[in-house]
Amino acid sequence: MDVTIIIPNYNGKHFMKPCLDSLENQTFSDFKILVIDNGSTDDSLSYMEENYPQIEVIDLGENYGFSRAVNEGIRLARTPYVILLNNDTTVDSHYVEEMIKAISRSPRIFSVSSKMIQMYHPAFIDSAGDLYTVIGWGICRGSGRSVANYIKSSPIFTACAGAAIYRRSVFKKIGYFDESHFAYLEDIDVGYRAKIYGYQNIYCPTALVYHVGSGTSGSKYNSFKVKLSARNSVYLNYKNMPILQLILNFIPLTAGYCIKYLFFCRKGFSKDYRDGLAEGFKTLKKQKKVPFNLRHLPNYCHIEIELIVNTFSYAKDWFTRKLMQK
Repeated sequence: MDVTIIIPNYNGKHFMKPCLDSLENQTFSDFKILVIDNGSTDDSLSYMEENYPQIEVIDLGENYGFSRAVNEGIRLARTPYVILLNNDTTVDSHYVEEMIKAISRSPRIFSVSSKMIQMYHPAFIDSAGDLYTVIGWGICRGSGRSVANYIKSSPIFTACAGAAIYRRSVFKKIGYFDESHFAYLEDIDVGYRAKIYGYQNIYCPTALVYHVGSGTSGSKYNSFKVKLSARNSVYLNYKNMPILQLILNFIPLTAGYCIKYLFFCRKGFSKDYRDGLAEGFKTLKKQKKVPFNLRHLPNYCHIEIELIVNTFSYAKDWFTRKLMQK
């Protein structure tokens, strides 16, 4: 058996049938499914026991968040690879096969991100992997673009953990998903860490996933999500950037936080964003930085260049879209 599919669940009973049914129709079927339940109160456990007794379900008893849930699954897995799959997804019949093919191409590949398509607007991409920028913004690559785009495999900054495959052995070297994140940006954090250690993250255009989006949090922007994302953005930069890199990027990072604050002022979440940043800086001492190793210096330099390139690429794309809307 090559892969274990780990599905974190929190009050997602209504998503489970389409998700699990799509996994029953795979061209590659030698895999195990493991559902990790974060203390659901919507009868998810009884539903799984009654309708899918063959699937192993781990009940954590309370909501520990995405990071803790998937870590439990990764530690329980005994396969070379693990697929993390959100419950608000359905997958194409070739999905598992294509993901395994992609990650098998090189032992230096840590993760592979799928082509995530908007469930209710299937003409548009939800995510073609994640980018990270020198201004501290995580970007869903390709979001809102036509599915006719992003048809070639390519390197990405990190995989979107909503539907990605990971090389399990690498977690023992770089560490698991950071449970202090609870949820949001934890996938960029672990992928960033892998890049520091010299591993690659790539995008696979032939592994198709249909994604509802914000199935657990309920909306694209809400107080919970804005606050956690703001806090975790502070953690992400502090942990993964050495002191000299933080100094180098101080101005663009500060600018990024200011622009985001103004954006959330317009959306009505200014207090949540401020509170998230404040909590992040207040609790920084509890965060464990990635140990600096001189051997990783070329990787840090490559990452810095990638952060800058991603920033200009995102800015160009944003202005292009605005001009097209006029």
